[in-house]
Amino acid sequence: MRVYLDNAASTKMDKRVIDAMIPFFLEKYAVPSSQFTHTYGLEVKDAVDEARASFVERIGGKHPEEIIFTSGGTEANNLAVKGVAYANMDKGKHLITTQVEHNSVLNSFRRLEEEGFEVSYLPVNENGIVDMDVLTRCIKKETALISVQYGNHETGTVQDIREIAKLSKEKGILFHTDAAIAWPYLPIDAYNWGIDLITLSPHKFYGPKGIGILFVKKGTKIKKVLDGGFNEFNLRPGTENTPAIIGAKKAAEIFSKEDVDRILLLKKRLIRGIETTIKHVEYNGSKEHSLPHIANLTFKYIEGEAISLRLDFEGIAVITGSACYSKNLQASYILLAMGKNHEQAHGSIRFSLSKYNTEEEIDYTIQKTGEVVSDLRKLSPLGREDEE
Repeated sequence: MRVYLDNAASTKMDKRVIDAMIPFFLEKYAVPSSQFTHTYGLEVKDAVDEARASFVERIGGKHPEEIIFTSGGTEANNLAVKGVAYANMDKGKHLITTQVEHNSVLNSFRRLEEEGFEVSYLPVNENGIVDMDVLTRCIKKETALISVQYGNHETGTVQDIREIAKLSKEKGILFHTDAAIAWPYLPIDAYNWGIDLITLSPHKFYGPKGIGILFVKKGTKIKKVLDGGFNEFNLRPGTENTPAIIGAKKAAEIFSKEDVDRILLLKKRLIRGIETTIKHVEYNGSKEHSLPHIANLTFKYIEGEAISLRLDFEGIAVITGSACYSKNLQASYILLAMGKNHEQAHGSIRFSLSKYNTEEEIDYTIQKTGEVVSDLRKLSPLGREDEE
């Protein structure tokens, strides 16, 4: 049996998404910027505009031009963080984010630090949640931007972005949230919640890769970070990836709450099965405030890298935060920020589910995880005494 449980990395495209994209490869292949030259371009421009209107409505925006299409979530995060920082230096050069953001956010802030900006990296508690009192104390009169993710890509922990956005508005600070892994699994309402910038990533919800979405609330001061043409309201130069834009629109349209409810039941089945059949397992993150499709577990006394490789031999795809996968010989920075020690971080496995998973696959995963953990603990000096 083959079981794909790495859906936080990328999901399988829905066939209906592919079907919606095909005409824009084979028939409607003009570029939107040719709208003023010929009807082929105008037809494509209309389709792209329909996609903008669809997304802005779904996330609680008001104007189609608030949707900027990029090459992916990473570019959208770069544009949000750097673009706002550069455009608001008259307000100040102090910025706030958290220690557990996606690398595209963290590395954007680190680059800004190299350029003379001051950045406060908020700590999180043992569940990965930001303390609002700590955030409040970090704010300065020079603070121009707060960026806090909606849901964490490794643990699934969900932040209270409504409260953070409310605080930001009270202090007159722009607020960005990286919702790439959280939306549309969780709702978002830009204007009613007071969010200025939102990052979305369609390949996380059964859409195509190579397309990202940045919501920029009308009136937000932001500068382009790539040089080139006038595309995307002069914020993102380069030819629009029209097939991917259309695919992203279709993926959002067919995304189903019923699918999410079923995924959550599968996640609970997985956690319950593992915790009741395997000793010494720790759940990483908040069970109460968690994305419905991500579960991160530490299996004590053994390496996550060994677990994931052994599970791969059994046809099960998962990912670990241990050294081999981080590519820098360090444990997961997210789990370390949550107070986990290196042993706990290295023994972690992320299971991320999709609408295509079945109860049979989950039961198979529980069984094989138990067998793999038992075998590895017998080989580990740290685990032998416990298993005996």
